[in-house]
Amino acid sequence: MKVILLGPPGAGKGTQAESICKTYKIPHISTGNMLREAVDAGTKLGLEAKSLMDAGILVSDEVIVGLVEERIASPDCLEGFLFDGFPRTIPQAEALIKRHIKIDAVVEIDVPDQEIIDRMAGRRMHPASGRNYHVIYNPPKEEGKDDITGEELILREDDKPETVKDRLNVYAEQTSPLIEFYSVLSNESNLNYIKVSGTESPEDVTQQILNGLET
Repeated sequence: MKVILLGPPGAGKGTQAESICKTYKIPHISTGNMLREAVDAGTKLGLEAKSLMDAGILVSDEVIVGLVEERIASPDCLEGFLFDGFPRTIPQAEALIKRHIKIDAVVEIDVPDQEIIDRMAGRRMHPASGRNYHVIYNPPKEEGKDDITGEELILREDDKPETVKDRLNVYAEQTSPLIEFYSVLSNESNLNYIKVSGTESPEDVTQQILNGLET
């Protein structure tokens, strides 16, 4: 099963990616992890990406797609893979088609912006350990305190409403056009396009996705 997972930051993609990958026994491939692995491995493309990043230059689509090709040639991708955070733009999506990289399904997790802002504003983290909480969905035993150490929890900069709004704007500008791109493509090919509501419980969202992938 070869899957692309789409959805704004805070939509729950990480949780759903884990469920899909476990069900189909496929690797979860995120752009960030893929870049780090290629740099650590010292591959030609990894070194090229590192030189660009060290110079503060955005890694080109050509390099990113090349790294994707390199990654999915690994033995653990024989049964498929799940892309999370790739493709990020229409040119990257078109590059997959040009390179004959077949995708079986695109899963879109749809969550309204205000819901995302509310969700992320409720997150709290224990800086020393990275333990995460949520004031509503996973509250600490004592408000504002880590369960184990009793130390103060923080609201990360990335989770502040103004930062989340900026990230949602970037997603809408760069990535949401992929929704239309793949919706149209699914009408013209055998690509399975699955749209689910991410406002349900994680278990219900998982069930919606797995039902869609089986159709």
